[in-house]
Amino acid sequence: MRASDADRDRVALVLREAAAEGRLDMDELDERLSAVYAAKTYAELEPITRDLPVPTGGAPIAHPAGSLDRAFGPYVDGAPSWSGGVGIMSGFERVGVWNVPRTFTGFAFWGGGKIDLRDARFADEEVHIRLFAVMGGIDVIVPDDMSVHVNGLGIMGGFDHKASGPGVPGSPRVVVSGFTFWGGVNVRRKERREERRRRKELKKQEKEQGELDA
Repeated sequence: MRASDADRDRVALVLREAAAEGRLDMDELDERLSAVYAAKTYAELEPITRDLPVPTGGAPIAHPAGSLDRAFGPYVDGAPSWSGGVGIMSGFERVGVWNVPRTFTGFAFWGGGKIDLRDARFADEEVHIRLFAVMGGIDVIVPDDMSVHVNGLGIMGGFDHKASGPGVPGSPRVVVSGFTFWGGVNVRRKERREERRRRKELKKQEKEQGELDA
């Protein structure tokens, strides 16, 4: 989704308010403002203020129309509704369009699992994903516009917390917790497939236009 001048101005306002409050120094402000006015799409604008609050009374940062409206609310009719997944010397996958309950539990023993939330529909504005891996591993993929909080524990293994952080205003909140022993849980942020396709198509169009102009 292409960003407008008004969208860029709203993001710039957030940055200037943050600098006035001491959240950003002048070098950081200049660097982020340059990124704002160079941005062409919402996907490029959203990460710039992900770690900053929206100014009181200010307009929320824009996001692609419908991208979050489809994220939570009534379930998708006909889509699978899984409350958990088990991989014992095997694996499980929860990918594509599926309905996520308020609490999802996954377990892997000498096996693995993959949970992809980019096309999922959420039962509520906050969902809890509890994961337990013993000599196994579970991968979690969350959209880069969602709020994520990871607080699991790893013993002789790993529970990746790097994906923790706020999303765009109005986004669902995903809480990932659990325990690993000789195993791991990897939580990653990735842009939605729809947004990736749109960005590739825009680049293709810009390239073709550049060739025509040449």
